Amino acid sequence: MDISIIFVNYKSPQLVLDCVDSIYEQTKKLSFEIIVVDNFSQDNSHEIVSNKYPAIKWIPMGYNAGFARANNEGIRNATGEYVLILNTDTIILENALDKAVALFEAEKNAVACGIQLLNPDGSQQISGAHFITGGLNILLPLPYFGKLIRFLGYSLKTKVPSVSNVESKTKVDWIIGAFILLRRSTAMQCLMNEDFFMYAEEIEWCSRLRKLGDIYLYADPKVIHIGGGTSSDYYDTTENENSKNLWNRKGRQVVLSNILYIRKTWGICWYLFMMICYLFEIPVFAFCLLIEKIFKGKKAKYKWQNVAGYISNVGILLKYSFKMLVNKPYFYKVA
Repeated sequence: MDISIIFVNYKSPQLVLDCVDSIYEQTKKLSFEIIVVDNFSQDNSHEIVSNKYPAIKWIPMGYNAGFARANNEGIRNATGEYVLILNTDTIILENALDKAVALFEAEKNAVACGIQLLNPDGSQQISGAHFITGGLNILLPLPYFGKLIRFLGYSLKTKVPSVSNVESKTKVDWIIGAFILLRRSTAMQCLMNEDFFMYAEEIEWCSRLRKLGDIYLYADPKVIHIGGGTSSDYYDTTENENSKNLWNRKGRQVVLSNILYIRKTWGICWYLFMMICYLFEIPVFAFCLLIEKIFKGKKAKYKWQNVAGYISNVGILLKYSFKMLVNKPYFYKVA
């Protein structure tokens, strides 16, 4: 078996079928198996998928284990020389899997690779990124303080960390979790961190994979990434930008996972600094919104409910702060 393709499913059988259809249509040179790890969908996903593709290996988790734990279970059950972590909301284009494996095989020092992700309209999508010291870029979504950080970054001509226009071969620090290709032996040696439920887990994973070799993005293999597929079902939202909204239920998990990534990758000092920044945003958010309301009225970008939601989500951070500080194993899943 050349490659084991792993999907994590949560109530998205049609997305699985659409992607599997594209795999069979566009993969000509590789032998492959498809593994679907189901995060307790409690629907007819298994029946729908297995009726069309009975050879698919279906693994029920028995609870909603999130992205890292479910993918790890798929990796443990894989038999291919290579493992591909692939989102259900993707479509394979132009023999992308054949091309990606060939390019990866030719790169002897590569430990993992990604490819050029495209939006459904064919435009380029962020496919990976470079690390910023301390993970400071996670502060950019903060409503007002984040804008100041972005302004300072541009003023100092700091290199933009995200990579959307992939050159023929681009070395990066981490790749988007929609498509991550690596050897099964490497994946077994360095599994995803199971403290994560959803979001930022691939960033932390790549920070450890980089200690074993280089991570690349390749331009020629292309895959459509619709975005927000499984997480939209769980969070009941059509919002594709997972990191922009920090005051709703989805934002609660984003904030927690981002801070968890900082603690595990950058250490205690950076973790404490980030906690201070998130707390500092509370009075900044309230004061700046008040000014906007005075001068713009109903045209203000945010609402007072957003401030209340953000304060509530930061409260969740404080609730888990000691667990993160001591860094003992814990499943950081919030409702």
